[in-house]
Amino acid sequence: MAIRYVHTNCIARDWRALAAFYVRLFDCKPVPPERDLSGDWLDAATGVKDSHITGVHLRLPGHGDTGPTLEIFAYDAVTDRPDVAANTPGFAHIAFLVDDVAAMAEEVLAAGGSAVGELASRDVPGVGRLEFRYMRDPEGNMVELLCWK
Repeated sequence: MAIRYVHTNCIARDWRALAAFYVRLFDCKPVPPERDLSGDWLDAATGVKDSHITGVHLRLPGHGDTGPTLEIFAYDAVTDRPDVAANTPGFAHIAFLVDDVAAMAEEVLAAGGSAVGELASRDVPGVGRLEFRYMRDPEGNMVELLCWK
């Protein structure tokens, strides 16, 4: 059986605004077409009655035209979720390798994101010096900014 990683899904309250954040800050590229999905087949697959999803796939940077995507979708009806911390079980964050963690953190803040923690760095034996910081996108999803030196 051939296996290939394809995408990670993120449910947004405002998929257009969240997609614009990732396009502007992290050089993600929209992969047409925009999605507008509904019907019995979707209800059956999601377990959500009368589901209606709109959104877009964004090609993640650094992997070419066939690389994985970040699927940003919005349902007409959403539920609230508790805040996710770095130690919350489940998928916790998306990570981007950047040239300057501090500068990118400032861009995230200027674009409506927020900080989770402080800038940290550490020498990792046999690997190099890691600098990283956890941030949140405008909808509260955690984003790790990292740089190896």
